[in-house]
Amino acid sequence: MSEDPSENKKMSFLGHLEELRWRLVKVAIAVVAAACVLFYFTEFILDTVYISMLQSNFPTYKFFCGTSQILGLDDSLCASTIDATLQSTKPMSQFSTNMYFAIVGGLSVTFPFTFYQIWGFIKPGLKSKEVAVTKGIVFYASILFFTGIAFGYFVLSPLCVQFFGNYSMSNAVSNDFTIGSFMSMITTTTFLSGIFFQLPVVMYALAKLSIVTPELLKKYRKHALVVVLILSAVITPPDVISQIIVAIPIMGLYEIGIYVSKVVQKNKAK
Repeated sequence: MSEDPSENKKMSFLGHLEELRWRLVKVAIAVVAAACVLFYFTEFILDTVYISMLQSNFPTYKFFCGTSQILGLDDSLCASTIDATLQSTKPMSQFSTNMYFAIVGGLSVTFPFTFYQIWGFIKPGLKSKEVAVTKGIVFYASILFFTGIAFGYFVLSPLCVQFFGNYSMSNAVSNDFTIGSFMSMITTTTFLSGIFFQLPVVMYALAKLSIVTPELLKKYRKHALVVVLILSAVITPPDVISQIIVAIPIMGLYEIGIYVSKVVQKNKAK
């Protein structure tokens, strides 16, 4: 007696779900393991990665200060040490902040492995030509992610820390930040920057699905510039220099996306 085709399809679907479940389990184990390591070295990371951003000798501040002197602007771009106190105002504040930092850090450290698992689940559903075209996508996505992480940590976060750390409505008001808000601002800004740098990968996928074309992306380039400037104004301090510093690499990613979509369209034509 022959098997029911619908049952075979159902088993195949359940098999895919089982594969997805095990891949997610592997990702969860990797993230938790990395988070535990980061949690163990919390004090060292807090001092060298976070609190160091309050000091005037932070690499980004030294770079801008040196650039200012080279351009003959004296010390106009030099940053000063921020006189702020970090405190914990709730019993569980330090622990919850530590957990948040460790989990997000674990996600960041294990991004290549996570993306590899996701791609491993999607890859069997692609044609051989599509697999050939997407060769090395895990490597490129990882490079873009860590480039975004570096941009978020060395550019976006220091701009935010300097602006909000030195901003004061009155001399009668002192800056006493909670450890949660301070670490969350840096961690979230840095991590989201890494995610945002996946724009070329997303545009590649949309081009493969024929949702976007190079012509469409070129047509709405000016609209994209306006959106980027608005986003730059939202995620950076309200000054023109900060907005330009953020907008330039994002528009660069958009142009890379256009080039990638051209390559996809060209391969489809072949």
